[in-house]
Amino acid sequence: MSELRLVFIGTAELACASLEALAQSRFGVLAGAVTQPDRPRGRDLRLQPSPVKQTAGRLNLPVLQPERIRDASALDAILAWRPDLIVVAAYGQILPPTLLEGPRWGCLNVHASLLPKYRGAAPIQWAILNGESETGVTIMKLDAGLDTGPVLTKRTTSITSQDNAQTLHDRLASLGASLLIETVPGYLAGTILPHPQPAAGASYAGKIAKEAGHLDWRQPAHSLWNRIRAFTPWPGAYTLLPAQPAPYRLKISEAEVVESTAGQPGEILRADHHGLVVACGKQALQILVLQREGRRRLNAAEFLAGNPLPVGGILD
Repeated sequence: MSELRLVFIGTAELACASLEALAQSRFGVLAGAVTQPDRPRGRDLRLQPSPVKQTAGRLNLPVLQPERIRDASALDAILAWRPDLIVVAAYGQILPPTLLEGPRWGCLNVHASLLPKYRGAAPIQWAILNGESETGVTIMKLDAGLDTGPVLTKRTTSITSQDNAQTLHDRLASLGASLLIETVPGYLAGTILPHPQPAAGASYAGKIAKEAGHLDWRQPAHSLWNRIRAFTPWPGAYTLLPAQPAPYRLKISEAEVVESTAGQPGEILRADHHGLVVACGKQALQILVLQREGRRRLNAAEFLAGNPLPVGGILD
């Protein structure tokens, strides 16, 4: 095992804990990391390295950043590292057969759901959005499909009422890293064997569009509460407040469900130092933390002190 050569492939923050855990393990040599190219971010659209590139830099690892991992030049560069095992987490592209079949031990993936449920790009957000009470991480062996490969190990965690996508993400990243380190020795020794995913219960967690954060007040308050939690911090849940010359966006990051039988969906039922309450299709939401677009987050009392909202007004 000491001679094992590993390559890590990942991009997003979720992958960083697994990369660091591999670097600290004694499985063998971590030859390098593959991540996506620097992308423009922020208001000034400056090129920014991926979280995995930043982590690899701290670990003094060589980094490859192909635009398309399927390109022959990218494949040649990765295979030149002579990997015995490739570990993948939150990369953002499907690996071609050349990489899947090249290493002696294939490619293992750290996925943030209990497969076959929530295959795809956004399992954390969809688990909260759909009101799941638990989720987890899966270590699987990659095949040519989208998160369809055989499973090695799983570990579950509860989704609490205090969780949003960020807190759950952080917990799953840590859980995935520790499970990976526990799984690899058994996999290499043949004591942990991959088993096919069942066909029953499979679902797909597609990418989240920015517009998905727009709250539809005709929905039940509990559904909107899940949406706020699922889309915090990104893309953010929001509503529109009518104003001149144009409506402005209110981003909502914390809320709770309260009982209410009055008001049409979107109607402001209370807006004072006791809080901000909005009617929904069923029950109501008390908004706890919000912000105007481009401004800082405030609790409801602070926000209303500088941005009074009329009771009876309608949020869109």
